[in-house]
Amino acid sequence: MSFRGFQKGLIRAPQQFKAKFNVGENTKDPVYIDAERRFQELEAETKNLHDESKKYFEAINGMLNHQIEFSKAMTEIYKPISGRMSDPDSLIAQENLDGIRACEEYEAVVRDLQETLAPELEMIDTRVVRPAQELMDVIKAIRKTATKREHKKLDYDRHRTTLKKLQEKKERSAKDEKAMWKAENDVEQSTQEFNYFNDLLKDELPKLFALERDFIQPLFQSFYYMQLNIFYTLHERMQRVDIGYFDLTLDVEEAFLAKRGDVQERAEALSIVKFKTTGQRRPPKYGPPRPAIAAKPAAAGLLTAGPSASASTSAPSPSPFPYAATNGEASATKAPAVSSPRPTWRSQENDGGEQPPPPYSSAPVSPAMISPAKKSPMSLAAAAKSKPPPPKPKPKNLAGASVAKVETVTALYDYSAQAEGDLSFRAGDVIEIVSRTSNENEWWTGKFHGKQGQFPGNYVQLNP
Repeated sequence: MSFRGFQKGLIRAPQQFKAKFNVGENTKDPVYIDAERRFQELEAETKNLHDESKKYFEAINGMLNHQIEFSKAMTEIYKPISGRMSDPDSLIAQENLDGIRACEEYEAVVRDLQETLAPELEMIDTRVVRPAQELMDVIKAIRKTATKREHKKLDYDRHRTTLKKLQEKKERSAKDEKAMWKAENDVEQSTQEFNYFNDLLKDELPKLFALERDFIQPLFQSFYYMQLNIFYTLHERMQRVDIGYFDLTLDVEEAFLAKRGDVQERAEALSIVKFKTTGQRRPPKYGPPRPAIAAKPAAAGLLTAGPSASASTSAPSPSPFPYAATNGEASATKAPAVSSPRPTWRSQENDGGEQPPPPYSSAPVSPAMISPAKKSPMSLAAAAKSKPPPPKPKPKNLAGASVAKVETVTALYDYSAQAEGDLSFRAGDVIEIVSRTSNENEWWTGKFHGKQGQFPGNYVQLNP
């Protein structure tokens, strides 16, 4: 669009808006409106005829090309794969000679058919596609004339509205008289231009519709007969195909099942074709399992080496809480294991090579039933020398409830900081509670020797 055309578009925009919403005076010609509707239908149908005939021409060529490529692919499958490292019988030449020969014969038939249909397909292009394209070019030229007629109508209505406003003015100045004289000239010129294009289209469009009918009818008839020729040629040539590899006397499905044999059962018996998935993340299938928390070397000055200590025995792990003896007597047999919410661990050897004797009880009591205040110093010492349980994974947001009064806890085991922000201590140290939860199997926050940090709650006991 030129700059002048852009300026005219801006001038016509208000009147175009009024015409779209039927505001103000808008010129309407019923005869032209009906002709415009029929012309739009002709425009759409011609484009559809051109596109569909071109698609049909390309589809027939594409079908024959796909048939040739299919025969080539089957030939490659039938060829031997001997000589390759993945072939266990690489020295044995195995190939389906009959299948390869059948594919080559089929490819030759399709190529001959492609050469036979080439003239018919060329006729579709010359007698249908190209004439439809020429008709579309004519319609595009007529569409430009119709667009110009619409622009002249907008100018005609715009100038008439301007002249009417000036004529309705009761008191007109010299400037108004000059503007009215200019508006009258614009109305006269726009009327002549609009009437020219409007009368031209009303007179010529019905003639175009008659010619279009005489043009489309033989075009459609030619396309119909050319399709029949293509279908008859395809049917006749395929009926004469006689490839001994195929048994055309059988039903298609029956012949397929007979050729397949037990290949499907043998393929489904292979383990590599069976895949199952649940859509959930699974742990690593191969290799040793990774620990939940990587152990770090113990801090200097601690009594034990932490969870990664290598001096462990295969003895059954005692519970971190001692069991109370019944009637003051120790049972001669070891009490059965009692489930505890805390993790279990193996006891460490002390410096003298001796292990603290595990407590026994004739009637085991659940650790949750024992009050921390009743634990004896001997049990605390035994627990301090034993390997502490691994702490649970620390949550991202530690939800600790603030304690109103100052609480203290006594460490049951040595703990070495495993991450930044952890608090290290030894068994027997008294730690001041900053915040904790009601669950001892979670992480608490405490202060020890002026340093504040987090530690596992099952490594300490509350002081009364």
